[in-house]
Amino acid sequence: MSTLAHTMMTAARSAESGLAGPGELDRYPFAEAPGAADRAGAPVWDSADTDLGRVGRRTTSSRGRGLHGQLVQQLGQMIVSGDLGADRPLVPEEIGQRFEVSRTVVRESLRVLEAKGLVSARPNVGTRVRPVSDWNLLDPDIIEWRAFGPQRDDQRRELSELRWTIEPLAARLAAGHGRADVQQRLSDMMEIMGHALTQSDSITFARADAEFHSLLIQLAGNRMLEHLSGIVSAALQVSGGPVTGCDRPTETSLAHHGRIVEALAAGDAGAAESAMRQLLTVHPEVERVVPAPREH
Repeated sequence: MSTLAHTMMTAARSAESGLAGPGELDRYPFAEAPGAADRAGAPVWDSADTDLGRVGRRTTSSRGRGLHGQLVQQLGQMIVSGDLGADRPLVPEEIGQRFEVSRTVVRESLRVLEAKGLVSARPNVGTRVRPVSDWNLLDPDIIEWRAFGPQRDDQRRELSELRWTIEPLAARLAAGHGRADVQQRLSDMMEIMGHALTQSDSITFARADAEFHSLLIQLAGNRMLEHLSGIVSAALQVSGGPVTGCDRPTETSLAHHGRIVEALAAGDAGAAESAMRQLLTVHPEVERVVPAPREH
């Protein structure tokens, strides 16, 4: 096994124990200010969904930054799940009391959520949740929050359809940009996935898989496509079911990745695109093999 493979597998195992686990955000102290829950217009902070507030599925831009990152995560999940609706204002003082954080932490967290299009702050109106049409649905955090909330089925379908649009084209374009360094990295990822498969190490396999797809999009030589590589990575992390051939470590999935690498090395654009489409095909036990047009 190469040094790169060993390093990546070690990092993956460390991440498995180092990432915040289920219930991590539940450690947040909820201050019950006298009468706060009875105040008119106070948001319902306790979610009926036990999965809300849990982290550890993926490292995102709002994670790993102490109270600020955790508060962004908690409020974001509550907004996307519908627990915090547009009918109630988000009062910074109440948020600070409930989560026992400073006014500065609340203010910065709301700014992050505003940048994602989830909330808006206006004079004499306050901070309110914006409609879904205003959300930045391509933001990796929002992708995850939707994928593990009530909209999980829609999110998985939309991600699958988006990948079918992006990645076959990226594979075709990449065949015309034979950069030796990137080709070697793709081969390295193949080696890592192969070793992880023999070790039944799904975490390492998934990390190498995500790197493989990110590298391939970069190899396409299209900066706009490259900008979407984070979306593909997020899709791989939150698929949560048999959507594509990347969802489970299998010999078939590994073989499809291998065919892509071979086609890229040969400069065969058609074969690279075809191999990617085969990889993105759902598993045989699922009826719909490719994303089909939806009836309106």
